[in-house]
Amino acid sequence: MPGYRGHLLGGALAAGIMVVVLAGMQLYPGDYPMIFSLCGMVLLGALFPDIDTDSKGQTLFYSLLVGVDLWLIYQQLYVQAAWVGLLALIPVAGRHRGWVHTWWAMLVLPSPILLLPAHFWGIPWERSLPFYLTFVLGYFSHLLLDRKFF
Repeated sequence: MPGYRGHLLGGALAAGIMVVVLAGMQLYPGDYPMIFSLCGMVLLGALFPDIDTDSKGQTLFYSLLVGVDLWLIYQQLYVQAAWVGLLALIPVAGRHRGWVHTWWAMLVLPSPILLLPAHFWGIPWERSLPFYLTFVLGYFSHLLLDRKFF
């Protein structure tokens, strides 16, 4: 099974294919910050399934979540900070390569990317959809490399 470097490489390959497909379908936004953000989401998704064990992915994600939580607390958005804290606990509620390494978790666990901005800030879910889909693409690359689909 690949380590974090293998999953990052698989995620980078998936991100590259995504950019080529978007360009081929003439859906390429031409907005470099957006493309870099979407590629970053693919890479985060590629590391995410290993959040349930001591890994580089776990260190990265919990560092990001601490930063997000601190920013929300600074903004006095305590309810949102509590939700981020609760959601951060969910992936570690099982064993490694358990339920976090399933196809349905690939679709469900990233759902806060769609739901939280819509619920708390009134951002239409359609604006968050590209970030959700690219995270799922990275998650898929992880499960594929871990041979969870065959």
